[in-house]
Amino acid sequence: MAQIKRMECQLEIKSSADKFFDAYKTKAQLMPKMANQIVRDVKLVEGSGWDSESSVRQWYFVAGGKLETCKEMMEKVDDKDRTVVYKLVEGEIMKAFKSWNSILNVMPMGEGSLVKWTMEFEKQNDDVPDPVKYGEFLTTWAKNVDTYLLNV
Repeated sequence: MAQIKRMECQLEIKSSADKFFDAYKTKAQLMPKMANQIVRDVKLVEGSGWDSESSVRQWYFVAGGKLETCKEMMEKVDDKDRTVVYKLVEGEIMKAFKSWNSILNVMPMGEGSLVKWTMEFEKQNDDVPDPVKYGEFLTTWAKNVDTYLLNV
């Protein structure tokens, strides 16, 4: 029987929740500039625009010191709750996982925000390690975007 597992990581940032959420929702094409140490490139490969649900993007990124690539679809956007669900549809990560969703949620907190990434995944087999390096990637990415937004 399939077992979907969850792993969460969260961090406090200084950017406003709306500004940070908007960067992920509508400015994917700028991510290589916002987080150039870990996001090397991104291309829109399917869909009517960068910020449309069901759009598919090809990412080139560094996780665990290794350059990887994946295709992800922006599956669902909830503007009210500042949440985006991304579904991976292709890439190296899918060699180890049968399914993978990354869920971004941004909540106002004090003068800044709380960013929560939730990874929902099903491993190909029990020998696959927990995806700690991807949690670290998502956290580093969020820190990079926060720093960029504070300096523009």
